[in-house]
Amino acid sequence: MKKQKRSLFLIAGLIIVSIILLIMLTRIILPSEIDDIHPLISCPEIEEYAPKVLYVIPKYQGEKISDYPEWCEKILSLNKTLALHGYKHEYKEYNNEITRDQIEESIEIFEDCFGFKPELFKPPHLAISRENKKLLKEYNLSIKVYLNQMTRKVYHCNDAGVFSNKLISFY
Repeated sequence: MKKQKRSLFLIAGLIIVSIILLIMLTRIILPSEIDDIHPLISCPEIEEYAPKVLYVIPKYQGEKISDYPEWCEKILSLNKTLALHGYKHEYKEYNNEITRDQIEESIEIFEDCFGFKPELFKPPHLAISRENKKLLKEYNLSIKVYLNQMTRKVYHCNDAGVFSNKLISFY
C-alpha cells in the first residue's frame, strides 16, 4: 500500500513538472504580446521586447485611437498583429454589462484607425462575464484570457502589469 501511494505521488509530481516545462516551452515558442497600447500611454516595451501581437485600447481616457492618424500609421508600420483590448480599459469593464453599442464603437474606432476589423480580443484584467463572451463571439472576435497569458510572454506598456516585464522576459 505504501509503495502504491509513493508511486502515485511520483507520477503526480512528474505530471506537474511536465506541465510546468510545457508551459515554459510554449512561452519560448509562441509569439510574445504587449497589452495596453494607446497613444496616451508611453510604450518603450514595443522596441525592447519586439512582440508579435499588440493589444490596443480603442478609447482610453475618452481619447479615441482613431483621432491620432499619425500614431495609427506608425503602429501599422510595425507590421504586428493588432488586437482589441477592451473598450476604455476600465477595471474589469467586461465583467460588467457591456452594450452592443460599446462593442460596435470599439470595433469602429479600431477599424477607423487601422483600416480593418479586429479578430482578437482580450478583456482588461482578463475579466469577462459569460454574457459578454457570447456577445463578443457574435462579432467574430476570438477571446484570449488565462491560457493565453500562461502560454505566452505578455508584457505591459510602462511595466504596468501584475508581474514586472523583467520577470516575464526571464522565463
